[in-house]
Parts: sequence; C-alpha cells; structure tokens
Amino acid sequence: MSGNYGKVYLVGSGPGDPELLTLKARRLIDSAEVIVYDQLPGKAILGSMPESAEKIDVGKYAGNHTMTQSEINEVLVQKAKEGKIVVRLKGGDPYVFGRGGEEAEVLVAEGIEFEIVPGITSAIAVPAYAGIPVTHRESTSMVTFITGHEDPTKEESGLDWETLAKFEGTLVIFMGVKRLRRNTEELMKHGKDPKTPVAVIERGTRPDQRVTVGTLENIANLAEERKVKAPAITVIGDVVNLHEILGEQRTGADF
Repeated sequence: MSGNYGKVYLVGSGPGDPELLTLKARRLIDSAEVIVYDQLPGKAILGSMPESAEKIDVGKYAGNHTMTQSEINEVLVQKAKEGKIVVRLKGGDPYVFGRGGEEAEVLVAEGIEFEIVPGITSAIAVPAYAGIPVTHRESTSMVTFITGHEDPTKEESGLDWETLAKFEGTLVIFMGVKRLRRNTEELMKHGKDPKTPVAVIERGTRPDQRVTVGTLENIANLAEERKVKAPAITVIGDVVNLHEILGEQRTGADF
C-alpha cells in the first residue's frame, strides 16, 4: 500500500431507515472527505451527509446511468490516490448484490487500502418492517437471496429456475420489479404452486413504505395496477401470510 494514498471505506447504509445506520457508518460518513453515493441509501441518509465532504453522485437511475461501474471504480481509485478518505456509500450491505466485491478487487489491484463496513441487508430488514419474518419455525427454516436483474452482459442466466421452483424455503428477490412477470412465470413454468403467497415491498423501512400482497399467479397484475416502482423487494413463500397478522406493527405505512 502506498503511504501517499488515502483509504476507501465501502459502507453499507442499510435499507433506508436512518436509525438502522450503524454507528460506524455514521461516524465514517460524518468524517469523510469524499462521499461517492447512489440513490439507494434514501433521502434521509443522503440528506445527512456533511457539507464539508465532496459529494459525487454515481447513481444508476432508470434508463440513465450517471456513471458505469468502471467509471465508479476509477473515481474511487483517483480520489484515494489524491490522499483522500473516501466513503463509497451503498444501500443495504456492500457484499449482498451491492457490487462491493468488484470495487474491492479494483482497490486491491491498485494497492489502495480499503475497509468493508457491513450494513443491514434489505433482504431481511424490509420484509421484517412489513411484518414478514423470512424464516419461521412453522413455515420454513430456509431462505435464499436472488437477483431479479442479472448482469445483461452474461451469456446465460446464473439463476437455476428449476431448482428455485422446487425450493421449499423463502425466496427474496432484489431489484425485480421490471422482471416481476418473467420471474414469476419462470417459477410457475418449472412447477412452483401458482397459489404461493408473494409480497412486493416498495421503499421498505421508510415512511412511505408500501406493500402489495398476492400470489405467484396474480402478483404481476397487481403490481401493474398499483404502479409498483423500484426500489422494491419481492418475498415469495408461506411466511408472506404473516404480513396480515404482523404487518400492522408499522403504523403510518401504506399497507
């Protein structure tokens, strides 16, 4: 590591509720010289970034990527080589579909010191705020996380829909709003019960959280009718039935 280089912190900001930000994440954000961020941390957390820090928006918005991943990597490297303390602020956890591993590899290759600061992943926190425990002794003891939006440059899907359709535990899908219909159709095509409960949770853990509940066979239509938009988490499995019982814990949210 070069003694003249700064350091990069790959920081997970959690699912959006600012009170779920870790103490370490808060301290690093407040002391950062440069913050490289996207929109996923949410307005409350982004609005708390210190005025003294240089802020670089690298968000990927629908149809408009502010920067490519390669360009984001270059920004992290450049700012660190300027001797700056850099926070790469990410929603959820950096290593759970957050591309933190890719960024860390680049920093290693460039000889730049870095540190991972885990965040509460939206895969468990968002369903929890909707009254849906992803595991439950009477329903399932297994859970798996999958991406609903794979790398478009991959020649073949990395998702084994046949295996996923047979999985008896809870499925939690990240970033799957645009491909919700395709994903549910794939599961049914490979034998998953069309009556399997499904919940799509928009803006989870935030004041404007909204939950749409249905089944595998009708959730895509319901989502279109309600104009469901990203960011959203999709939960598939019997644990979704607990939303009706436990969901009222989040008073003020739109259920």
